[in-house]
Amino acid sequence: MSIQFRQSVYLILALFLDSVNAPAFAQIKPAELLTNRIDSILQSEVDADRIPGAVIQIEKDGKIIYTKAYGYAGKYEYPHKLLTNPEAMTANHLFDIASLTKVIGTTTSIMLLVDRGLLNVDEPVGKFIPAFNSPEKKSITIRQLLTHASGLYEWYPLYYHCSNKEEVYKLIGDLPLKYPLGFQRKYSDLGFTILGEVIEKLSGLSLEEFEMKNIFVPLGMKSTCYNPLKKGFTKIAATSHGNPYEYRMVHDTSLHMRPPGLDPDSWNGWRKYTLCGEVNDGNAWYAGGGVCGAAGLFSTVSDLQILVNMLMNRGRIGDRQFIRPETIENFLTQDQFNNGLGWMMDPLNSFMKNAPQGSFGHTGFTGTSITAIPADHLTLILLINRQNTGLLPSGEYYNVGPVRQKVFEAVMRYYQ
Repeated sequence: MSIQFRQSVYLILALFLDSVNAPAFAQIKPAELLTNRIDSILQSEVDADRIPGAVIQIEKDGKIIYTKAYGYAGKYEYPHKLLTNPEAMTANHLFDIASLTKVIGTTTSIMLLVDRGLLNVDEPVGKFIPAFNSPEKKSITIRQLLTHASGLYEWYPLYYHCSNKEEVYKLIGDLPLKYPLGFQRKYSDLGFTILGEVIEKLSGLSLEEFEMKNIFVPLGMKSTCYNPLKKGFTKIAATSHGNPYEYRMVHDTSLHMRPPGLDPDSWNGWRKYTLCGEVNDGNAWYAGGGVCGAAGLFSTVSDLQILVNMLMNRGRIGDRQFIRPETIENFLTQDQFNNGLGWMMDPLNSFMKNAPQGSFGHTGFTGTSITAIPADHLTLILLINRQNTGLLPSGEYYNVGPVRQKVFEAVMRYYQ
């Protein structure tokens, strides 16, 4: 099916999807129907106060097709007070990219170490981290940390016992496994925190130094960093009002997230202000000083595009081979859980629902997401600062999964 025919079909569908009247419809170009559909989806979310703002970027065949910002970089201040003059969102605002840190920073770092022959993903973690030489953990491999199949806790409020990364690493090493090793995918922040320690052990640099020296500076990602306020950045999208959801995770037993034996009142260092430039993730902030292998990075849509393009181009940036194609292929091959190493590849994920074989992406708790479709030479980056509207009466943040899915489906409907 030709692209022209697909676009014609999209035109017809748009009549029903967007209720475009015939006279107005005749004046609209095919590409405009896609952008109009996206505008309708995202602007309606902003207008209904379900999200404060968003930034989207679509790239096709190496060319940016669409970049647009919606709403506000911050609409509410602590505890949930509407700002009189909220700052308009722009495409240049930095976002707390949350768990995109796992793939943009940590996974790319592991890729580089593998590419340089310093690491094999099937080596035991205990080769680098002595605490993982225990009888229970000695069989855990780097691959199993990357695929969330190590059996480690999904999450643990490390800041109840730790105030720096050395204490964090020790505590994770001391914690028992929660699940059988290798039998299931249990998405684990702790696993990627330990990958951060592996990177530090092998490189002799801090995680932040390694990523800055080997990824962000060489690729020209000038707005990607940890602790952006310390770097002088001021255009940053605001996130949550303190950490109300993590507070709930340790106090509300119905969530089943509180670790056994933890006294929820034994620590009370909760932030009581709106976060803007401070990482939302409690472990990264309270225990890691803003830096962690699982969360902590801030970035812009244009910087994220640079790294995604490198992966889409099989490790190549311009005329330079940044990472060998075989290394990229190794990390972007589906495993028994239908995911890659670090990257999500399961087409059951709502943000990449029914994507073609080989597609990859990831999401972040703050509302960020990346979807890459190599088969169509197409990428979609959607950044939403959903937490700034505060918790819903249910005690949850607004679920942007359906929003991601609608945008993704609109893009795929047009380009396939």
